[in-house]
Amino acid sequence: MTESTTSLSTPTPKGARGAYTRYVAIGDSFTEGMADPDPARANRYVGWADRLAAHLAPMVGDGDGATEAGSTFGYANLAIRGRLLADIAGPQLDNALALAPDLVSIVGGGNDILRPRADIDALAGRLEDAVARLRASGADVLLATPTDPRDAPLIKASRGRAATYTAHIWSIARRHDAHVIDLWGMDALRDWRLWAPDRIHLTPEGHRRVALNAFTALGFTAADSGWAVPLPPAPPISRSEWARANALWAREYVAPWVQRRLHGQSSGDTIAAKRPTVTPLEG
Repeated sequence: MTESTTSLSTPTPKGARGAYTRYVAIGDSFTEGMADPDPARANRYVGWADRLAAHLAPMVGDGDGATEAGSTFGYANLAIRGRLLADIAGPQLDNALALAPDLVSIVGGGNDILRPRADIDALAGRLEDAVARLRASGADVLLATPTDPRDAPLIKASRGRAATYTAHIWSIARRHDAHVIDLWGMDALRDWRLWAPDRIHLTPEGHRRVALNAFTALGFTAADSGWAVPLPPAPPISRSEWARANALWAREYVAPWVQRRLHGQSSGDTIAAKRPTVTPLEG
């Protein structure tokens, strides 16, 4: 974190004291919405950020005095799968600021954390500089912790790095009056039925619950208070069935990821942002 960002004064978060009119989401595949297919558009995803926007939009101009008369809600999503924090807190952040948002969600670092040699303190410093820039612009900021990978095959090796990054995120949020989606403490996400077969991305139901978590983190009250309640117990699965499932997962998802890493490729190399400008939600 640079000295210049530590001395910046930050506006008070708007939260539940007023509606947002320009929401911009930046990040990687999580914020792009992967594994939550858009039924209206082929090869495109919905995701928690789109769903959060749908919760925020009706609050604009609802007559409670929270916004000026005639205000409209607009939303942009610049997130692209496979992106590292350097891109999210770099070009994506620059593009987000150019859109003059009053709310920005910045969720990144997950792809970095998967790398055994990741410098978590350096990642946190980069994230904090990004948050400071956003808060200095007048925008509210929404962060998210990683989920706890303790039950995930192979990925659980990154748990220590993820935990350290989570601690940094809470500290950053406190210093800059940012909001945080607590995914680490979201017990419902420990259920694999809320995860896609790749065990990296959420199902539509998982994204729906995270959107409600985010809405609550911003200080609003969700109509559905059951988003944090775990699913009913799943039927038991034998050790051999779990072993076969793990083998299939490694073959279909881990191996291709390793190949891309070896060739310096990313799943998002040919992907563009799905909502590059702030537009009405139905646009």
